Amino acid sequence: MTRYIVFDVETPNFANNHMSAIGITVVEDGRIADSFFSLVDPETHFDHFNIRLTGIDPKKVQGAPNFAQLWQKIEPIMNSGILVAHNAVFDMSVLKKCLSAYGIEWKSTAKYLCTVQAGRKLLPGRGHKLNEMCDYYGISLDHHQADSDSRACAEILLRYIESGADVNKFIRTYKLAAT
Repeated sequence: MTRYIVFDVETPNFANNHMSAIGITVVEDGRIADSFFSLVDPETHFDHFNIRLTGIDPKKVQGAPNFAQLWQKIEPIMNSGILVAHNAVFDMSVLKKCLSAYGIEWKSTAKYLCTVQAGRKLLPGRGHKLNEMCDYYGISLDHHQADSDSRACAEILLRYIESGADVNKFIRTYKLAAT
């Protein structure tokens, strides 16, 4: 059985090159096996839009680890399976930009799966926003909260698997290193 590392990031501003929170939900053997959440000190400014959307502001991240400090803790998790996100290109790009901003070399590419892209093939003709998919499947969601969003995405992935879909055919490769 494949191990999936389902993650979601929140960002402090429109640049989308730092994160203010990350949620990780591990799916293994067809069930949720573990989870992790952390606020992240983005060491940059917050836009009002992002504060309203996520509820995360400079005061809330005081004392939180910066990305480099957090990476030491989450790298073993992120390295332990196929990365999964809802609208994965966004989350993967934020991860790539954070790694670059802190000069962290990880690996040149990462295997990932996008639950939006998979959903468009598996359930055509319906909306695939996270909240719409959660409504469809009856999944609890506190939207734009990284822990809730990653868990909801994991639940969606499990619904796809439970329906008999071969989700592994949706795995793609994301280029992380600038070469």
